[in-house]
Amino acid sequence: MASGERVADAAARTDRRRAAGLRAAGLRLAGRRAAGPRTGRGRRALASAAVLAALTAGCGIRTTSVPVDAGGAPSRVPCSLPEAAPQDAGVPTRVYLVCASGLEPVSRTVRPEGGASGEDARVETAQALLDALRERPSERERQAGFTTYLDEPLKVAAGRAGDPEGSLRLSRQPEDLPPAALAQIVCTYGEWGAASVRGTVPLGGPGDYPVRRYVCDASVKARPESPLPTRAP
Repeated sequence: MASGERVADAAARTDRRRAAGLRAAGLRLAGRRAAGPRTGRGRRALASAAVLAALTAGCGIRTTSVPVDAGGAPSRVPCSLPEAAPQDAGVPTRVYLVCASGLEPVSRTVRPEGGASGEDARVETAQALLDALRERPSERERQAGFTTYLDEPLKVAAGRAGDPEGSLRLSRQPEDLPPAALAQIVCTYGEWGAASVRGTVPLGGPGDYPVRRYVCDASVKARPESPLPTRAP
């Protein structure tokens, strides 16, 4: 082969290698351009996640990948009723029912037998209040969350000789009643006023046990199922 041909052949091979190198470089550049936006979006996503983690950490919130069941929203019982229209006959008063684990007053109209006076009239009204406490709450009251814990018939009588002033005696020993039922009686009698003596309600039972002075205060209304406080005679 002549020297001229060898030179031409070497030059052709050099051109082919140069062209192949240019094509490879072009492919790499195209790949970088194609990957560039995706890489940018990935960096932006990582940056956003870092900012969110910093904010939640600053607020005292720990991030978690496990779903947390916080339960349903707490239910709320209204425990309130519109004022009932006064009725023609009877004595308007208020009795205490249980609602949302506390005591709340509800309007009632009691009807003593009538015809009595003095101490007999007071006892008749006390009995009418006991009967009102035993009544099943109306549909409207039940929907508002009210109920009564006084579910047994009780009789009330005047105090005996030697009992404190204004005493009443029930047909069952007061401390044997469910605490919430006794709280309803004491707070209802205290609201009435005719059975309240110096901020206490003196109650006894059918036996020979002495009368105790029960107190209806804010703690009793908030926790009627706790033992009722008493005061010394």
